[in-house]
Parts: sequence; C-alpha cells; structure tokens
Amino acid sequence: MLTREQAQKLAEKVLSFSTVPECSVSISSSEQAFTRFANNGITTAALVNRHSVSISATRDGRTGSTVVNDLDDDILRAAVKRAEELALIAPPNPEHGVPLGKQQYPETNDYDEKTATARAPEMIPQIRAIIEASQKQKLVAAGLFERQTTASSIANKAGLFGFHIAADCKLTTTVRMADGSSSGWAGAAATRMGEIDGKSLAATAAGKCARWKNPRKLDPGKYTVVFEPTATGDIVHLLTGGFMGQGFQARSAEEGRSFLSKKGGGTRLGEKMFPDFITLRSDPFDPRLPALPWTSDQLPTRKINWIDKGVIANLAVDRYWGSKTKQQPTPALNSLILDGGSATTEELIKSVERGLLVTHFWYIRFVNTQTQQYTGLTRDGLFLIEKGEISEPVMNFRFNDGPLNLLKNTVKLGQASRMRGLEGATMIAPALVSADFSFTSISDAV
Repeated sequence: MLTREQAQKLAEKVLSFSTVPECSVSISSSEQAFTRFANNGITTAALVNRHSVSISATRDGRTGSTVVNDLDDDILRAAVKRAEELALIAPPNPEHGVPLGKQQYPETNDYDEKTATARAPEMIPQIRAIIEASQKQKLVAAGLFERQTTASSIANKAGLFGFHIAADCKLTTTVRMADGSSSGWAGAAATRMGEIDGKSLAATAAGKCARWKNPRKLDPGKYTVVFEPTATGDIVHLLTGGFMGQGFQARSAEEGRSFLSKKGGGTRLGEKMFPDFITLRSDPFDPRLPALPWTSDQLPTRKINWIDKGVIANLAVDRYWGSKTKQQPTPALNSLILDGGSATTEELIKSVERGLLVTHFWYIRFVNTQTQQYTGLTRDGLFLIEKGEISEPVMNFRFNDGPLNLLKNTVKLGQASRMRGLEGATMIAPALVSADFSFTSISDAV
C-alpha cells in the first residue's frame, strides 16, 4: 500500500518523465484479503496486492493514454513515452478541457484501521458461524468474505494532487439444501468489519432456504412487491447510469436521450415525478459509504439531492457540458442514498394484502435506456404474501421493469441499510412496498 508521501513522490516522478505540455497520472494501490468457502468448508484464502498507474499525455488537444502495473522507473518512463507517441496519432478531442490546477479536496470518513488490515483470522469466526449453523440444519453453505483497502491518487502538471485511502468489506452467503432443491441468500457490507455478523446472516440465509421448499408456480403479471434493501438497491442503483443507462446526466437529458428529456425539448428538472416521501441523494461524507473526495472530473465532491421529496432536484453536469451550456458542474451519482422510513421489513409485509417478498436479483440487463427499463431474475428467496403473512414459496420470475416505475409506485418505505449488490453496486437502500411491478415469465432456476 502506498502512503500519501509515496504516492505524491511517485506521481511527481511520472510527470517529470513527460515532455508534452499536459500530462496527468492516476495511481491506485490496493490490498485485497478474502476467504472463500463452499460445501461447508473453506476453499481459498488469499492476500493480493495490486498497483496501477494510468498516464495521459496531451498535445494540441490530442491525448494518448497507457496503463501499467509495474512501478519500476524504466517501465514508467517507457509508459509515458508511449502515451506521448499515441497522442501524436490520436484525433483531436473537441471536448478536451483545460487541466485543473490545485484543488482543496474535503476529508471523507470511510477508513477503519481494523478493517484495512484484517485478514483470514478476523474473517474465519464469522464464516464459522455460517458453516456451523448450516451443518446443524443439514444445509450446505457457500460464500465469500472479502475486504479491500485502496489508496487512490491523482496528479497533473498544472499542480493538482489528491490522495485518498479507503477500506471496505462484505460477507455474502448462499445456503442450499444438500440436493440443491432450495436456496437462501444473505449479505452485508460495511466500512467497519466489526459491524458484520455472520450468525445473523446464517439465520437469514438458512431460514429462507428452509422455507423455499416446493415453490408454487404463479402466473406472470403485475404484483405488489416487498423488496428487501438489497433488492431495492439492485434496481434503484440503475439510475446512476449503469448498464449503459443515461441516469441523471444533464447532457443526455438536454439532448433528448433520457427519461428526463421532455418531448419537444427541455428537461424534467423541477418536475414532481415521485411520491413526496422519495428522496434520493449523494452524500460522500456518510461514514457508511466509501467515497472519493473528488468527482470523475477531479473537482471536489459534495452533497447533492437528485430527487427531493419526489421532485427532480438536480442533474449531473460534467466540466465540458457545464462550460458549453454555462452551467455549474455537479458530481455524478455516487455515494447514493435512498432515504427510508421507520418500518421494519416484517411491518411492511403485514401491510400487504397480496404480493411477493423479493430477496434480491440476478443478471440484470438493460432493455431500453431512455425509459430505464431493465430485465433480470429473482433469486434465492421469493415468497407469496397473503393477508400480511408469508404464505408459501414461489418459483422465480423474470422481471421487465425498472427504477422509475418502482419509485413511482412505491407506497411505503422501510428501514434503510447499506447494501452491495450486482456489479459492485453499493448504496444505502431501504426495504419498500411498491405496486404493479411487472414479472413477465417463470424461471425454473433455484
């Protein structure tokens, strides 16, 4: 792991090798420790260290880039030279902006020393709790406990320098019947490893597995749903623009390419699209969420509301689009929080006359980026709710819906918690109740 001083010295060295007017460097130094388990036993334990140096050289609006993972002086010098050679043959970039000078980056609180240095001995007790609970019930557990510590640094010839170190961890487990006929899942993510409770995760996953026997086949259609926080996050996080979506980008909205575009021109900024209790925001200073202190444009990050009490409050404006349209640049959608309520998931279930309880999703892919429509599969615990009670397990569905309809049709929010779901999606999301979520076909997968 590189310290601030080491990262700054390395960045200065790389920049000193450059002969062109503009050169920037991005450095990542990470340490990952993980323990993997399957068939009620540990299968792999590893400690992995990685370094990555990304170099961009620009001359006359033409930019060349290289990435290396070797910190040797000769390798770095050759990488800079290669970037400059590529810049000579690259086409001019009409959207290239003036490099930023020195910035004052804020402090973000997402580092815990115990988490940052944890290895297998700190992970094994939580894994043991899952395995022992599964063995007692003649179930089979598999999963992954990992933590990652990352030091990130950016610098350029104009005097910009930033450094940030963060630690994060997650434990997920899938518990199955020995014959593979039933499955339950549970997971937790945190910046502090002490907040992860393997015994609690074991009880949740094993409980779902035990209840999901001989699932009933229901007809596809629109159902009232109770989403657990991970399921909510899997869908709502798509608004960040993942899977080629346009998210809240001002440019795509103003160019008529997103759900925030108005027919005939203009955007839906300031328009009320969701219930009063829907507020979606970014908060890089929330200690529950790892966050860089700079944006993708290398500007200082800040808090911002995207949806404020149901109203579209802000759009994401990058430096180029801001200069072109005379708008103030804003951060992209990261450190995402969907504010929740006070109800427990059990209380949400009691409020539903008939619907489905969804644990989480799998294999989500986009259908229509402009309407924010996606498709994917339920997994590891889908249950029918009748008269406020979980009545029986249900065969998995494929859905064809998305975050817009989910939030528009939300009728009640539960307690929010940190989730880490598909494709590394990370946010604070609540359990919720939403009407008319569209399931289009049966999936016979467990």
